[in-house]
Amino acid sequence: MYILLPMDSDDVQEASLTKIEDAKIWAQLLIEEGELVEVNHNIDNNAFENLSECAVVINDNEYVWPFMEKNMMVLVAHTGRSIDDIVEAYLFKELHDLAY
Repeated sequence: MYILLPMDSDDVQEASLTKIEDAKIWAQLLIEEGELVEVNHNIDNNAFENLSECAVVINDNEYVWPFMEKNMMVLVAHTGRSIDDIVEAYLFKELHDLAY
């Protein structure tokens, strides 16, 4: 599954999830069989070679309509902010559905 994240840096070790409007870079994670396989970065969230199936945002107040129009699942990471935290939360189903 490809997961899209708005991040404040392209440094995988130091990057943190941020608000969509504050995103300096977008990370696209490929998770297969419970493992992080690949991390790609791009300034434009629409420029990835593969379509993302899910977007993870920082809170319920983010403007996520463009993702929903693409039939992407939107999840919220209320706590963990690093890529490792988000992958772990995704694998253990600790990310929350978007509250409308």
